[in-house]
This record gives sequence, C-alpha cells and structure tokens, in this order.
Amino acid sequence: MKQPKPNKHDGWTTVLQEIQGWDAAQLTSLIKALYETDAENRQFIQARCNAGKEGEEGGAEILEAYRQKITKQFFPKAGEAKLNLAEAQKNIRDYRRATGSIPGTAELMMTFVENGALFTREYGDIDEDFYDSVESVLEELAKLFRSEARELYPKFSARFSKLEQISDGVGWGFHDYIADVVYQLEKDLNG
Repeated sequence: MKQPKPNKHDGWTTVLQEIQGWDAAQLTSLIKALYETDAENRQFIQARCNAGKEGEEGGAEILEAYRQKITKQFFPKAGEAKLNLAEAQKNIRDYRRATGSIPGTAELMMTFVENGALFTREYGDIDEDFYDSVESVLEELAKLFRSEARELYPKFSARFSKLEQISDGVGWGFHDYIADVVYQLEKDLNG
C-alpha cells in the first residue's frame, strides 16, 4: 500500500505544536542553537533583530552584508564572477523576509540592477537569461516604487537616470527596456 505523500506544512505544524508549550528559556536556547549552527541563520536572525534600523549601525551593517552578497555575484573581490543571479535574488528575498524593510529591499534590488548593467557594460553581451533576470528585478523594483515605496522614489531617481546611461548601447533590447521603465517611473511618480 502506497503511503500518502506528506504535506510540506506537516513538518511546521508538528514543530509549532511542540514549541507552543515552551517557555522563554527554551525558545531562547533554540534560537541560540540555530544562530550558532549556520552563517545564513546568523545573518537572518541579526537582520530580524535590526529590522527597520537601516540608518542605525546594526541595521546598516546587515543591509551592507546583504548588498555585498549580491555584488560579489557580479564583481567578486577575487576570481571571476559567479553570476549566480538566483542566489543574488534569494538574498533580496531573504533580507525582505527577515526585516520587512521596504527601503532596504529597494536598495538591494537597485544594487542588483545596477551591478547587472555595470557587468554587461564591462564584459559585453551576456545571454538572454542574464538580461531576463536583471529585467525581472527591475520590473519588481518599479512595482515596489509604484506601491509601498512610492515616497522613496525621489531618493532613487538619479540612480535610475545613471542606470539608463550605463545601459546605453547594450544589446538584447536591454537598454530599451531600462529606458522604458525609467521613463514610465518618471512619468508616474514625478509627472
């Protein structure tokens, strides 16, 4: 007889039932163990504890750590670029999930797109997947500015103009796409 496939939420349900009866000391011990077990856990917990503090020392350090993880996919300090863009995008999602910070998330998305444009400017045409990835983050960023981050757009406007300049002459329709997004953002948010 075939066993039913476990629901992916069954694991969390079991854990939740178990920890609901735990006291603060037990929960603190669990968090400490997770913190000490893995660097990603450590960064996530630090980000959660510094949520909304981008302008303060701890929050700025966390944001910078995530920014560096994104930048190193394009421009590592040593060796060749890994261009693991899925990993770079995962860092944006992880940061947002950990902090809920809209300004920090917008900053990381902009960092991703800027680095993508600088990379193709530096090394020439890449491939369709590369451009699709950068364009998808740019589109997500534009949506963020049209909704939750509307008031932040003026702080990014000059960077968008520079992004358009950097991408000028890049093929695959990349520059055209960036120019269209920048034009529409300016029209929608500064018009």
